[in-house]
Amino acid sequence: MTAGLLTVKRESVTESSRLRDDWLDLEGRASPTVFLSWQWLGHWLHVYQPRAWVLRVEESSRLVGLGLVVQTEERRHGVMKSRCLRLHQTGHKLLDQIWIEYNGFLAEHGKEGAVANACLEYLCSSMTDWDEFIIGAIDADEADSFARVTGLHKHLRWEAPCFGVDLNELRRTGAHYLDNLSRNTRYQIKRSHRLYRKQGEVNLVRPDSVEEALAMFDRIGPRHLERWGAGPDQSGFANPDFVRFHRELIRFQWPDGGVDLVAVMAGDKEVASFYNLVYDQVVYFYLGGMVVEADNRLKPGLLGHSLCIEDYRHHGFHYYDFMGGNERYKANLGQLHRHLVQISLQRPRFKLKLEDVARRARNRWVKESGGDYDG
Repeated sequence: MTAGLLTVKRESVTESSRLRDDWLDLEGRASPTVFLSWQWLGHWLHVYQPRAWVLRVEESSRLVGLGLVVQTEERRHGVMKSRCLRLHQTGHKLLDQIWIEYNGFLAEHGKEGAVANACLEYLCSSMTDWDEFIIGAIDADEADSFARVTGLHKHLRWEAPCFGVDLNELRRTGAHYLDNLSRNTRYQIKRSHRLYRKQGEVNLVRPDSVEEALAMFDRIGPRHLERWGAGPDQSGFANPDFVRFHRELIRFQWPDGGVDLVAVMAGDKEVASFYNLVYDQVVYFYLGGMVVEADNRLKPGLLGHSLCIEDYRHHGFHYYDFMGGNERYKANLGQLHRHLVQISLQRPRFKLKLEDVARRARNRWVKESGGDYDG
């Protein structure tokens, strides 16, 4: 299909023998986050092997855009089936718990809007056997643009703010990171640092080998489970597919600096550990594990993040991204820089309209009764 001057072609990922080389070439002409890099998506294809379609966008036979879509069927409410397209997700809940953020189409720098429009027009006009196109987590403004281009109903499935720290700005101003925080947050971090020093010297420690990196990741697991729980939609460490994905990512990416594992030590005691993705001089905080302290004056998470931020600033990184989430510590430690959403672009199907009516009625009832419902 031709959209303006752009041509969109579709092929099976299994038939795309040149996908890796093409993706890396286009990536070098784009400005993606880690989640649209081959570092992440190539690994996703390797580990989970989804039955994906490759959308190739060309301008005068030159590749300017790429995307991977998966067709699945979603059953909801026990009876309703919806044929879904997903962008860079499998549609299987346990596999998608790795939770891609900053999603979208990979596009040559300056052509992001044109590539997205061409892909969306192709999906709507040349692929007819779907009811919903589910995209997440994507920038909220981009989601609005997708809805306008397609003319489809936008159902909001999830939303969260994103916070981060501009390390370049810290270096430019010469300010210490703590000086940019509220008086209360700064006090909590300094007090925690002072109390931990009574247990021994406070240091950041990194692994010296892949084996040590994997061991540090594994040590995060019990603390993460204790903090978030082992039920559905809680800690990924309760999900073997999640653990397998990240252990293999560490195995392949740690030697090249694509992931970073950092432990915060107070003497001989590991009080916090962080697992970060690293791409194009940006640090993406992915998850961490903190010791639960009986003394609530000890804040291993706040202290650990502040030490990591100063360390990354010292080593020339550009940004420390807490990514999506409305947890209080993210707002206390960073600045709001965007909102992420997961949306479903829905074709005019009677079953989806009926579901929407029922959802709105349920939300009104819960609101009027003083409850909380986010369906």
